[in-house]
Amino acid sequence: MSQPGADLHIKDLTVEFSKGDYTVRPLDNMSVTVKAGSLALLLGPSGCGKTTLLSCLAAILKPTSGTITYGDKDITALSGKALTDHRRHGVGVVFQAFNLVPSLNSIENVAVPMRSAGVKARAAKAKSIELLEGVGLGERLTHKPNSLSGGQQQRVAIARALALDAPLVLADEPTAHLDYIQVEGVLRLIRRLTDGGRVVVVSTHDDRMLPLADQIIEMRPDFLPQSDAAPVQVTLVAGQHLFNQGDPSDLIYMVEDGQVDAVQDLGEGEIVLATMGPGEHLGEMGPLFGLRRSATVRARTDATLTGYTVKAFRDLVGAERLPSLIRGR
Repeated sequence: MSQPGADLHIKDLTVEFSKGDYTVRPLDNMSVTVKAGSLALLLGPSGCGKTTLLSCLAAILKPTSGTITYGDKDITALSGKALTDHRRHGVGVVFQAFNLVPSLNSIENVAVPMRSAGVKARAAKAKSIELLEGVGLGERLTHKPNSLSGGQQQRVAIARALALDAPLVLADEPTAHLDYIQVEGVLRLIRRLTDGGRVVVVSTHDDRMLPLADQIIEMRPDFLPQSDAAPVQVTLVAGQHLFNQGDPSDLIYMVEDGQVDAVQDLGEGEIVLATMGPGEHLGEMGPLFGLRRSATVRARTDATLTGYTVKAFRDLVGAERLPSLIRGR
């Protein structure tokens, strides 16, 4: 079994499904390396292959072609006992829906994978308590899921994923069911999972996770528009809106002159997320990932901006720089 401290290599990975008379490729010749001790985000909307990739990493799904290696282990070639060992000891999975057993308390839920792997009850209980205390649930050891908040349930799920000291941890939309209060502690905990050299791969469309990432793997579906339309210049007077929260997304903008504010309405008033000036870009998340605008942008002063299609913006900044620009938000 590979130990923490190994790199994860995905090379030429393709997954192909047949649906009636046509073929779907959620993953098409994908290649990427995630360094030891890194948190990598699979970023993109539903249907772009994030969960498919996690299933391949967990050896739940066998790809059509390509390889996944972690350290000296070829995950795509595993079978028999080696495959079982990888699923039990090589990888820990944090599910979107928590998947806790309702009739079991926190200790018992965390102990499930250890007991399945043959760990004695006393040792499994001791390790479960240690892990739960490590995720800040020392006072919720005997609580069942229905008496825990969403954030606390997710912490139990994370502790369970670490029960067998897996060197590779996968999380599928770990913040999907959490509000802004619950999510803060879970985000910090996910960031700490890379301690000791673990590789952590997280599927998400939640841009709150961007600042945590060491690496962003953009999972953009091929069907998003890639127009060659020429850039469009927009002139705003102070107070005028460029676009509104909830609008469909089309262009990515670069500020040429003046300043604009990005503001978000939280239902009890608005907050200013950022003020941007010349040379700064904005509005990239919607066009890149097929999302509606998450904030309103309005001119703080008279301002001039240039709007780019996704393809034009990639050409402007360079495809290799795009993930780092997204992360910088």
